[in-house]
Amino acid sequence: MRLRIFQADAFAASLFKGNPAAVVPLTEWLSDDTMQQIAGENNLSETAFFIPEGDHFHIRWFTPKAEVKLCGHATLATAHVLFNELNFRGEQIEFNSKSGILTVKKVAEKLQLDFPADLAQEVDPIPSFAKAFGVQASATFKGRTDYLLLFDSEEIIRNIAPDFQLLLETDARGIMVTAKGNEVDFVSRFFAPAVGVNEDPVTGSAHTTLIPFWANRLNKTELTALQLSARGGQLWCTLSGNRVLIAGKAVTYLRGEIEI
Repeated sequence: MRLRIFQADAFAASLFKGNPAAVVPLTEWLSDDTMQQIAGENNLSETAFFIPEGDHFHIRWFTPKAEVKLCGHATLATAHVLFNELNFRGEQIEFNSKSGILTVKKVAEKLQLDFPADLAQEVDPIPSFAKAFGVQASATFKGRTDYLLLFDSEEIIRNIAPDFQLLLETDARGIMVTAKGNEVDFVSRFFAPAVGVNEDPVTGSAHTTLIPFWANRLNKTELTALQLSARGGQLWCTLSGNRVLIAGKAVTYLRGEIEI
């Protein structure tokens, strides 16, 4: 069986930046094991699979090790592929998913994700985090699937060099570290060794937690953000009630076929 495959750099205006995701269009689902093996073979932080479902699409996301309930950059990459490679007509795409209905629409030269907000709650410090990051967070929070660690400066976020083995001892999908930005509203990085991604270049799903967190702290609903990975990524963010709007750009890197 031959399948089309695309790879796009999401939250990037040019190649080799942002977060690369593979996108595999299907007419019907493959077995979970086969999709997981494809994701492992691709060895990217996410591979998205989607099928047509009436007037919308159903999307699923796999890391090299596990299926996840939500992925922002691979959803952005999938919408980019539909709009620019598969001739989807219209200004908005609707996806059904394990996190409910998600939409992506064109907004000027960007694509804007509409995702459910995640309100993190403050929790007691996790001793292993201070050891793993080599610096004590100002405060620790927990969202639906991830921890959020608040630090005092952008410079701390840039210089963090985690011990990933220690991070594996937590009960979360991932850990985001964040601080107020020097030239944007906030900066972050995201680490998820538990699902096979030591550091994710740009993490849309983490911003479902980061956006309401910083909107509350800064008392504003329109925010700009940078994820300070080696590849880097820029996001334009809006808190809209119990939803977050995350806008970014994407560019196609690869068009091809796989045979299974």
